[in-house]
Amino acid sequence: MGNRRQSEQPRGLASAIGFLMMATSVPLQWQKQFPTIEASDKWLADQIASRSKATDANDMLYYFRAIEDYNPAPHLAKITAPLLAINSADDFVNPPELPMMQDLIRQVKNGRFVLLPITDATRGHGSHSLPAIWGPELVKFMAELK
Repeated sequence: MGNRRQSEQPRGLASAIGFLMMATSVPLQWQKQFPTIEASDKWLADQIASRSKATDANDMLYYFRAIEDYNPAPHLAKITAPLLAINSADDFVNPPELPMMQDLIRQVKNGRFVLLPITDATRGHGSHSLPAIWGPELVKFMAELK
C-alpha cells in the first residue's frame, strides 16, 4: 500500500469532518441557530462539502495520530512561569467530568485553572477562539503579575 500522500484521499473524510465539528463545537448552539431538521441538515451538508474541499485527509490523519500519546503531565512541575489555563464546561475534547486539569494544575508552581460555565456565548472547544468569553480572566491574571 505504501504512502498514499500523493493525490488520493483516504476514505472517511466526510465522517471525520463531521466528528471533528461535533467534538470542537457545541451542538446545543447549533440547535438554536438551526431549529428545524431541514435547516440543520442543509447547514451540516454545506459545512462538510466546503470543509472537504479545503481539508487534506492525510493531514487530518496526521493530526489525530500526533495527539494519540500526548501527555504533558511529566513536565508540568518544570513550569515556573505564571500559567493560566482556561476551559469551558461545554468542551467535549476536554470535558470537566475528567478532572485532569483540576488535578494536574497543582503540579504547576504558579498555575491556576479556570473552568468557565456554559453560557450562550461559549462554544465548547472552540471557545478558545473567543476572547470575549475568557478575556476577563486574562485581565485578572495579568493584573496579578504586577
